[in-house]
Amino acid sequence: MLLPRVITALVLLAILLPALFAASPTPFIALSLVLIAAAAWEWARLNQVRGAGALATGALCAVLCAGLWWGGAVDRHLPWLWAGAALLWVLGGGWLLARGVAGWPQVPRALRWAGGVLALAMAWLAMAQARRIGVNFLLSVLVLVWAADVFAYFFGRALGGRLTGGRKLAPAISPGKSWEGVWGGMLGVLLVGIAWVWADGAYQTGAVSLYTRLYQSSALLLVLGGLFLAAMSVVGDLIESLVKRSAGMKDSSRLLPGHGGVLDRIDALLPTLPLAMLLVSLKDAL
Repeated sequence: MLLPRVITALVLLAILLPALFAASPTPFIALSLVLIAAAAWEWARLNQVRGAGALATGALCAVLCAGLWWGGAVDRHLPWLWAGAALLWVLGGGWLLARGVAGWPQVPRALRWAGGVLALAMAWLAMAQARRIGVNFLLSVLVLVWAADVFAYFFGRALGGRLTGGRKLAPAISPGKSWEGVWGGMLGVLLVGIAWVWADGAYQTGAVSLYTRLYQSSALLLVLGGLFLAAMSVVGDLIESLVKRSAGMKDSSRLLPGHGGVLDRIDALLPTLPLAMLLVSLKDAL
């Protein structure tokens, strides 16, 4: 499994990096639209919508995102949209996790389907706006999620269960996740944030990062914002795990050999991207 995983990662980097660092944000925004449409196709399949219905779901999500782009939403200030996204993710995410795997099929299928498409479209719009702000800003959000995941993995391996008497985070949803991993991920995000603020100041990178934008308001906003986003990245990961477990699927698809599906790669970003844009909106309002 290692070779397909490495080859897939190299191919993705060869496609994504030139688009990300292009002088115009258009190539990356267009490429991310294709990926989010693939994720919507996977979402439909996870919710027992297959064949033409799943393809239509992917196409619908692509049309919805393209309509937002054509309508100028990518360039607009949308604090109320991001506040609504935060409300849905915090309250809705908590409600879903409390109900567990058994509770997911009890949610009407149409509501599950529509909620997923809406979440994907909002995440795409947030990613597009983040790229409009600048590569440094978008990368800081992406790295926040990766740092939370990497630090959680190593802290979970080293300390998992030792500080909580073996208590797991969500054993019925994702047995491998521990509270120690969550705390380690939060610590990692704060360390990356401090380092990024220093780098922004030392190297005067064009568009400042999310971390610096928060720090410009106050160090407290940087800390609380970083912890909040790290926690919500875990929520996104757990909700996809819940849905996959309910569907009896290990991966959202096999589109990315060795990595599973697109949803498997972006699940933690779905709440984090819109909520990062909310924090920027709050910072600008202060």
